[in-house]
Amino acid sequence: MTFTHPVLVRWSDIDSYDHVNNVRYFDYFQEARILFLAQLVGVKGDYFAQYPVVLVSQTVDYKRPILLRQPPYDVDVWVDAVGSTSYTLGSRIVDRTAGGEDVYATAVSVLVAVDGATHAKRELLEAEREALVRHVSAS
Repeated sequence: MTFTHPVLVRWSDIDSYDHVNNVRYFDYFQEARILFLAQLVGVKGDYFAQYPVVLVSQTVDYKRPILLRQPPYDVDVWVDAVGSTSYTLGSRIVDRTAGGEDVYATAVSVLVAVDGATHAKRELLEAEREALVRHVSAS
């Protein structure tokens, strides 16, 4: 299952080269990741209060510059792998306005489950793990 979230580029995202600053890509990926995880297990409130995790690694490959424009870009998010205490999400920023799929950036994010009180690593909870495993991407 791939989750798609539209992201509008804000004027403040643009740098002196007239394209989105590379740091803002992380914001776009984070925004989509948070919404994806919340809907994944059907959490109505704060996903991270119920299933605390921390982002321990994120790599981004920049494919082409994102420009300021009115139609949003799509950020796709999916589950790549699930371990006993962590999981890996894949993401990409895509332009689908011209009927194709122009990829602007890809990301791999590793999240580790933690105890909300002690912040120590923990095993994934049953409901959390089942939801993640159910949505592991076949590609």
